[in-house]
Amino acid sequence: MSFQPPQGDLAILAGSGNPKLSAAIARELGVRVSPSQAQYFSEGNVFVRVLENVRGRDVFVIQGVHYPVNDNFVELLFWIDALKRASAQQVTAVIPFFSYSKGDKKDEPRVSIRARVCADAIEAAGCDRVLTMDLHSPQIQGFFHIPVDHLYGRHVLCDHIRPLNIPDLVVCSPDIGFAKDASSYANLLGTPVVIGNKARPAHDEKAVVLEVIGSVRDKNVLLVDDFTISGGTLIAMAETLKQRGARDIYAAVSHGVLSKGAAPKIGASVIKRLFITDTIEHQLDEPPANVTVVSVAPLFAQAIRSVHDRTSVSNLFPEKPVAKQ
Repeated sequence: MSFQPPQGDLAILAGSGNPKLSAAIARELGVRVSPSQAQYFSEGNVFVRVLENVRGRDVFVIQGVHYPVNDNFVELLFWIDALKRASAQQVTAVIPFFSYSKGDKKDEPRVSIRARVCADAIEAAGCDRVLTMDLHSPQIQGFFHIPVDHLYGRHVLCDHIRPLNIPDLVVCSPDIGFAKDASSYANLLGTPVVIGNKARPAHDEKAVVLEVIGSVRDKNVLLVDDFTISGGTLIAMAETLKQRGARDIYAAVSHGVLSKGAAPKIGASVIKRLFITDTIEHQLDEPPANVTVVSVAPLFAQAIRSVHDRTSVSNLFPEKPVAKQ
């Protein structure tokens, strides 16, 4: 009689939002992706079906909430519901990019706190826990009443950037809100950090750079952020850094949303290289030559294994500075 772990056998299910990342994660774990079906009808209605027995299993459904945002989000809810109705012992929503995390506060009259609404919906569908990466604001974890494991893409990105041995490197946050995260990047790379100050007067995704706190003259600069949509913030900050005497400008963001028209703008910008992860698969334009994609499949696989084996996820993120060679 084979031993059955108390949490059930591990199962990976791929939503239609991240099939390539799901397959890569499954390979890292040494398991296959459970067969499933997501069908979209002509009027936009979506039908999902799990095509194997998941009774008593520990299921991780991988479905990012990126373009088309609402379709992907509703599909995630249906996967959770289908798995719970199929008697899965535990359902973890693996959300590589949670787009609605941008709606994390009520900073204007009569607006919705969209991240909270989405959190309530995920819980109401029957989800047992959430695994995600680089939420726009860490406090969003508190919107859930279920456990949330929050991964950081900076470790994967820094592991890719560090061997490049970029001389005289300085890390730059595009705004004060990302300053703490920028300091973590700088700590991992063993570099100084400077802070940008920008304003976004309207909801048109256009940023205005007001100032840079710290010197970048004769330095190579790594701009860091959690995501880029239009590329406007990165491009505007890169141009300002050049005006302040910086040499080469690099950028690293966890989520390369890259809305329509963003890719050619980034390709024509002063940014020498933009590093993004593969949390988002659907790109509206072909990425330009100066964009490098770094896979987070190994990191998600490690986190899934830790959740399944009931070991610490936070141990995946040591925040120790790297000694220079």
